[in-house]
Amino acid sequence: MDPLLLTLVAGLVGLALGVGGMAAFRASEAQRLRLLYEDEPSLPDGAAEVLSIIGRAYVIVDAIDGVVRASPAAYAFGLVRGHTVVHSELLDLTARVRRDGVIEQEQLELPRGPLGQGTIVVQVRVAALGTEYILILADDRTEITRSEEIRNDFVANVSHELKTPVGAISLLAEAIDDAAEDEVAVRRFAQRMHKESGRLSALVQDIIELSRLQGADVVRRGKPVDINSVIAEAVDRNKLPAESKQIDIVVGGSVSLPVYGDHDLLMTAFRNLIDNAIRYSPEGTRVGVGVRSRDGLIQVSVTDQGAGITPEEQERIFERFYRIDAARSRQTGGTGLGLSIVKHVVSNHGGEVTVWSQAGQGSTFTVRLPEMESAPDDGGAAGSTVQQSDRKTGKKGSTAVQEQGVKA
Repeated sequence: MDPLLLTLVAGLVGLALGVGGMAAFRASEAQRLRLLYEDEPSLPDGAAEVLSIIGRAYVIVDAIDGVVRASPAAYAFGLVRGHTVVHSELLDLTARVRRDGVIEQEQLELPRGPLGQGTIVVQVRVAALGTEYILILADDRTEITRSEEIRNDFVANVSHELKTPVGAISLLAEAIDDAAEDEVAVRRFAQRMHKESGRLSALVQDIIELSRLQGADVVRRGKPVDINSVIAEAVDRNKLPAESKQIDIVVGGSVSLPVYGDHDLLMTAFRNLIDNAIRYSPEGTRVGVGVRSRDGLIQVSVTDQGAGITPEEQERIFERFYRIDAARSRQTGGTGLGLSIVKHVVSNHGGEVTVWSQAGQGSTFTVRLPEMESAPDDGGAAGSTVQQSDRKTGKKGSTAVQEQGVKA
C-alpha cells in the first residue's frame, strides 16, 4: 500500500478516535453533573421566597435530619450548629411529622448554648415541606414569657403584701370597738391603726409609681433635666423623716450638664434612695449625697452609715418586694418596692445603679446616667426633635437620645 495513503488512513482513524473520545468524555461529564444536581437539595417552587419573608427562624431538614437550609436566626438561637439540628426535642417533632404526616406545634424551653444556664423559649411549628423535607418554624417567645412571669409574680406579691396591712387594720378596728370603754386601749390601737394605714398608703403609692414608670416613654416625652435641682427636691422631700431620726443629709458636688429624661421619675428614684438610706441608718448619723461628672456620665452616690448588706443579699435587693430583714422593714415602713423603682427608672434613662456595701460599714448606692453635651434652648423642641428622629430612623430610644447629643 502506498505509504502516503496509509498515513492518511491512520490520521483519519486517529481523528475519529479522538472525536469519539471527546464525545464520550462530554457525555460522561454531563451525566456526572446531572447526577450531582439531582443530588443537590431543591425546595418546592416558591418555598424559598416565602421563607425569606415570614419573619421567623426556620430550619429545613431532609429524610435523615440533615440541615438542608437554615435562617441566620436559627443559628443565632442555637437551634442549628453546622449541618446538625442541636436539640433532641426538635428531632422528636420531625420524626413524628415524618411518621404521621400531621403538623406538630409545641412551646419548648431549650438551652441557649452548650455552656451556662441560659435558656430560650420558642414556639415551634413543624410540618412536611413537599415529599422529602421537613420544615421547622421557631418563634422566639423568651421575652414574652419572661414578662408574663414577672406580671404574674407581681400580682401575687401585691396581693400578699396588701393582705398584711388590710388585715391588721381590720383587726385593730375590731379591737377598738371591743375596747370602746377603755380610753388607754383605744388610744394604743388607734396609734397602731394609723401606722398600718400609713404603711398601706405607702405601698399603694409605690405600686402606682411602679406602674406609671413602666408605661413611661422617656425617649419621646423626655426633656433636658438638671440633676442638681432633682437632688435638691429629693433631699427636701426627705427632710421630715431625717429630722425625726436626727439624721443630717449632706450634699456635695454639682454638675453643669443636664441629662435627658423625665424630671419626676428621676426625682422619685433619688427620693427613694435617700429615703432608703434614712430608714436603715441609726439615729444621729449622716446620709451623704455626692454628685459629680466623669467620662460623660453624671454620677450620684448616696451613702449611709447603716449595718451594711451582705454579698448574697446585694444580688437580690433590687427585686420587687425583697427585704433584707422583713421584720425590720415592717418597723421602718418599707414596702420592698423602693429599690426596684430606682432600678427601673435608671434603666429607662439609659443608666445603671450599683451598690457597694460591707457589714458594719454602711452602704453606697451609685447611679450613673449619660449626660447631654448641650441643652437645646427649647426643651419642648428637643422632645419634638427626638420624636422626629425616632420616627425617621425606626431606631430604639437610646439611639434617638444619642442623636440629641448624649454621650454613650
